Amino acid sequence: MLPAAECLAVVADRAEDQCFKCFHKSYRKNVVISLPEFCIKLKLLVSEEILVEQLKRGEEAAFKQVVDSYQNMVYNTCLSIVKSEEDAEDLAQEVFVQVYQSIGSFKGESKLSTWLYRIATTKSLDHERKKKRKKRFGFVKSIFGDDAQVEVNPPDFNHPGVVLDKKENAAILMKAVDKLPENQKIAFILNKMEGLSYQEISEIMQTTVSAIESLLHRAKNNLRKILET
Repeated sequence: MLPAAECLAVVADRAEDQCFKCFHKSYRKNVVISLPEFCIKLKLLVSEEILVEQLKRGEEAAFKQVVDSYQNMVYNTCLSIVKSEEDAEDLAQEVFVQVYQSIGSFKGESKLSTWLYRIATTKSLDHERKKKRKKRFGFVKSIFGDDAQVEVNPPDFNHPGVVLDKKENAAILMKAVDKLPENQKIAFILNKMEGLSYQEISEIMQTTVSAIESLLHRAKNNLRKILET
């Protein structure tokens, strides 16, 4: 059996993915990386690569695995943005339909989960824009005598990540979040509702970590002003 250092070198030299080579460089710079930790990360990366290849071949079992693994994540992300269980379920289905149809364009430059988050947030934001346009149209119609009722705000907000005794406060907070600029809103939801790190959010929103820090700082300040008025 080869020593750990030689194993890392062999894998890093043979691997096409740059992240494997980074492990090797870190080892040479005396950064402590245990072999079990490396093997776990390597296994996850290889497993995802295999899964993506199976998806591209149209294997039904692979698609089912993706849905089973990520359906809650996708649904919760959509729900945090649209605040309607019915709409979130429809959007989640649309997300997986797009995954199935567009997997051929996935280049593996980010994690599969990052790509899914990006699709979920994009579809949810598109849904909100369309809903606002319909509300404005409904409001104009009502001015000219149309009896159609326009629902300005959903009556309640039920998110799996919010415990029962905090539902009322969550509803108030999410109405305030709705008033934030779009980028601040998404960064806040992904960080506070989905628990993602700044790095993960930066990959999803395709920007820098420092930009995410700035967005979250401005979001918190704006929310404080909104809630105090």
